[in-house]
Amino acid sequence: MGLGNRHARSLFIDAAQIGMSIQLPRWVWIGAVALACIAGMVNVVGFLGFEHQAITHLTGTTSLLAAALAHGDARAIAHLWGMLIAFCFGAMVSGLIIQDQTAQPGRRYGVVLALEALLLLAAIPLFDQEQIAGALLAATACGLQNAMVTTYSGAVVRTTHLSGMFTDLGIGLGHLLRGKPLPMKRLTLSGLIISGFLGGGVIGALAFQQFHYRALLLPAALTGVTGVAHLLYRQWWRSESRRD
Repeated sequence: MGLGNRHARSLFIDAAQIGMSIQLPRWVWIGAVALACIAGMVNVVGFLGFEHQAITHLTGTTSLLAAALAHGDARAIAHLWGMLIAFCFGAMVSGLIIQDQTAQPGRRYGVVLALEALLLLAAIPLFDQEQIAGALLAATACGLQNAMVTTYSGAVVRTTHLSGMFTDLGIGLGHLLRGKPLPMKRLTLSGLIISGFLGGGVIGALAFQQFHYRALLLPAALTGVTGVAHLLYRQWWRSESRRD
């Protein structure tokens, strides 16, 4: 029993060390921060819109669903269940497209980004008509994005919500107070993603004041251009790999 306990403790420590160390390519860092900025834009548009509905994270949505169930609010239950299902559906589609957990330039990230752009574009007229389908399409787009980043980062990075990033910052501060070495790469990445999401929220709020739901054109354009660029790069990378 003692040997088994020590072995389990060793595995736990190894997992914790892996989780707090970052060994990701530079392009993954850049992509994660950029996508966090995009998620911040989309989420703030959802909050400022007619339903004041969070788009990119599901913790609050699940709590609202619990309250709706408790009060028997059928409309809210259908709406909130729809948001959860839409996000999960987007993640499922992303998993079907990418089908791997290794960050490689040849993977079909561009397809996912292009599809996200199309979903955001399709959401704009529905939002303008105050239809909940707009929020559902936006949630599907964010599910696509979050699953893609989760896949290529090995579950280290999330870009559509910040609880994990703030948790990592808190853990780092605890290590600092105990005099332990700081996981600087992990803390730096967390700080960059938080800043990206916050900055995207500011940009999205300012754009919403001027352009209303057409503010979603900006994240749609960014994901669309990046997606097409990656598709072109993927074709070049595959041709170069064949030559080798």
